[in-house]
Amino acid sequence: MSDQPAPADTAARQQLTPAAAEGVRAYAARTRESADQLAAVLEDIAANGLPAAEDCIPWEELREQHLARLAAQRPAVA
Repeated sequence: MSDQPAPADTAARQQLTPAAAEGVRAYAARTRESADQLAAVLEDIAANGLPAAEDCIPWEELREQHLARLAAQRPAVA
């Protein structure tokens, strides 16, 4: 993939507001950071192999931790 945007007729494109453009840039930065983290994990696995099962956290435990974080972020509904 290229870092350059695809050529397009800029007159036909709808321009974003400055706030919307900043939001898109922030989303792109978060997405790029997540992709970099995933790539680092995969490179580590490729270089060193899979970790031992006893050194890993079961996915069920990770799921429960994540659901608890989401519940804490969301206000309770009566």
